[in-house]
Amino acid sequence: MLTPPVTTEESLKIPSDRPLIVWAVSDGRAGIHNQVLGLAEAIAALTPTQIVVRHIRYRRLFDRWPTALRLWPDVMLKRDSDLIGPPYPDIWIAAGRATLPHSLRMRRRSQGKTLVVQLQDPRLPSGRFDMVIAPKHDEVKGENVLPLLGSTHRVTPERLSREAAHWAESLSKFRAPFIAVLIGGRSKSHDISPARAETLVQQIRAAVKGKKTTLLLSVSRRTPDAARAILTEGLKDLDGIIYEGKGDNPYFAFLNAADHILVTEDSVNMATEAAATGKPVHILPMDARGTGAKFGRFHQGLQEYGAARPWSGELRFWKYPPLNETNRAAKAVLALYNQTHPDENR
Repeated sequence: MLTPPVTTEESLKIPSDRPLIVWAVSDGRAGIHNQVLGLAEAIAALTPTQIVVRHIRYRRLFDRWPTALRLWPDVMLKRDSDLIGPPYPDIWIAAGRATLPHSLRMRRRSQGKTLVVQLQDPRLPSGRFDMVIAPKHDEVKGENVLPLLGSTHRVTPERLSREAAHWAESLSKFRAPFIAVLIGGRSKSHDISPARAETLVQQIRAAVKGKKTTLLLSVSRRTPDAARAILTEGLKDLDGIIYEGKGDNPYFAFLNAADHILVTEDSVNMATEAAATGKPVHILPMDARGTGAKFGRFHQGLQEYGAARPWSGELRFWKYPPLNETNRAAKAVLALYNQTHPDENR
């Protein structure tokens, strides 16, 4: 397990005649993209940085091939995929199975000049990368592994305030307090049945009416159609805003305005982002499709930190320091870069 040295933010600023070049690499899916971009942006907040986004997508024939068989990953890419070629970045931040063949080759291709950081559990020996940043609940082992409570993300007070400005007029029509309800959907481990959706509707209605709150509801693309219809129809008469995926996404504005945040238990990203606000996070139960052991460890960690509690049907209030694991990860990456590349870019 990696133990970053104690540093000050001033010591992490890299003196150079040009900004640090950081590539944020993913397959473009929002949940993965936001993790790599969030960490890159956190680095940029500590030292002058140019962020370059790269999306890796394979042709259909090769899309499901295991990493070990992608021996020529460059020629296997779709035409609309970003090319991975020189000049290479100072720091490579990648996440997702699609990025692994390129991450594994980056140190050799850059002749050791690029620091290779892989997010999530690569399911490969961690020593094949310079650093692996993985959720604690994945229990990834290795001397260069930095475990985090949850995932990296793009939620900062500055971003929430900036994004909220676009929704200020719409939100001004309603009165505080606000309750943000973030609904996920079907995954390998969870689902929302019509019966579960009905139960959530009744509980949310009771909470909103009992505390005279304004509802801010967001449903996911993964939300099953039947559950989506039940939730939106059952709650549409309440004061507030319901976002179903069309038009501008008010997600950050919802987090900024919320006094309470309700999050379904299927999403590590949403729960971690909610915990970054310092507001009470209530974890909504779903229907289990698997053992859910990893999610159990994650939610236990959030509870021990003080950010989240299982949804009781009541809007209870508590305080805790906003969870800021992305900033901790950014400091660790810069500290390692300074240690391993002391003469680069100076």
